[in-house]
Formats: sequence, C-alpha cells, structure tokens
Amino acid sequence: MDLQVKLEVFDGPLDLLLHLIEKNKVDIFDIPIVLITEQYLDYVSHMDTKDMDMMSEFLVMAATLVRIKSKMLLPAEETEEEDPRQELVERLLEYKMYKYASFELKDRQLDAGKVFYKEPSIPDEIKNFKDQVDYEELLSDVTLRKLQDIFDSVMQKQVDKIDPIRSNFGEIEKEEINIEDHMIFLEEYAMLHGTFSFRKVLENGSGKSYVIVTFLGILEMMKTGKVTIEQDHLFDDIMITYQPGKKKQEEEQ
Repeated sequence: MDLQVKLEVFDGPLDLLLHLIEKNKVDIFDIPIVLITEQYLDYVSHMDTKDMDMMSEFLVMAATLVRIKSKMLLPAEETEEEDPRQELVERLLEYKMYKYASFELKDRQLDAGKVFYKEPSIPDEIKNFKDQVDYEELLSDVTLRKLQDIFDSVMQKQVDKIDPIRSNFGEIEKEEINIEDHMIFLEEYAMLHGTFSFRKVLENGSGKSYVIVTFLGILEMMKTGKVTIEQDHLFDDIMITYQPGKKKQEEEQ
C-alpha cells in the first residue's frame, strides 16, 4: 500500500520559503541556504498541480535557490562583497509585510461584520423642526455698554482662575549626578591636592544635589581611611587631608 502524503497548500514560492524559515526557526537575515533549498526542492518534487503558471513560479524559485546555493559553496571573490542571499531576503521581507497586513485587514473585516447599526427612528416632526428665532426681538435691549460689561466679566473670570502663588512657580530641573563617577573624581581630586577645604571642592559644581553627594562621598572616604577631616571651631571650614598610605595598603592586599 502506497503512503499518501498530504502537502500543505501555499500561495506561492515566497509563501513556501517563509514557511520553511519559520518552521526551522532560523534568522531571515542569515538563511541556511543549503538546508532551505533541500527542503524546498523536496516539496516541489511532491507537488501535484495542473496549474502550469503556478508550477512555473515554484520552478523559477527553485532555480534561484540552486544558483544562490552554488554561489555560497564557491570560494568568495574579493570583488564580490554583496551577499548572494540579499535580494531574496528583501523579497521575503516585503512579502512578509504584505502578508501580515492582509491578516490585519481580514481581522478588521471580520470585526466590522459583527457590528450592527440601528436605523434612524426620529419622527419627521422632530427631525424637520426648526426653531423660529426673532433676532430683532432677541437683540432689542442689547447695547454696546452691555456687551462691554459681558466681555469684562468673562475676562475677569479667566483672571480669577489664576492662582497668584502657583503662577509664579518656576520649573524644577532634576540634577543628574553619577555617584560612582563622582567618587572617582573626589579621590583623584584628593590625590592631586593633598590637603584642601570642603568649600574648595564644592567650587567644581553647583546645586544641592552636588553638595549632598560630595559630602556623602567625603564621609565614605573618611570611613575607609583614605582621608582625615579636621575642623578647628564650629562652623569653620572643614579641612580634608588625603592619606596615600591607605591607598598603597589596599593595592598591596
């Protein structure tokens, strides 16, 4: 008994190629042309179709794959820099884009088929009703003075909406300081100057964030013994002294 093999139906050679690439889970930008060509030719050899136009399209693609395969197997020439698969990849990407766009349009068509609209049921008396407005009577007691008062009232309401305190607030900009980079800067600064004041090191930056990060960095260096801190009197400037011996001990360890 002969084994009956049912082949999947594809819209064309590009559809078959895209199926093989997704089935083998390979990168479309780096197609293993030998493997894909063998699987493609195996499918074409089992095709049973009377549509010669469709069959010719598959055969043309088969010839293209064999040509690319032969180029990939030959030694690369110095003058030929372009990948033989480049044109095929571009065609596949374009086909894939249109294929998935057709799926999206089909889904929208199906969703639209589930929407129902109610026919208008407004009575003609209401639909055709037109309010007869007598503009002369409506504007009979309107004067320029009244219009000016209305305008002033509207403008005053806009002014009243403004918060007198919050309207003067400015924008607060976030200061970005990398702590690790700043610690490296502080240690290099200490090595270069030896003894320096805390106020002096603050001259290299500005802002509250800079002061806080610098202060914490100096405390960390003091904790690890890299610097010593002295202050003669309360509120006097803080003097910082670098201890190179501590650095050498760490390097030796």
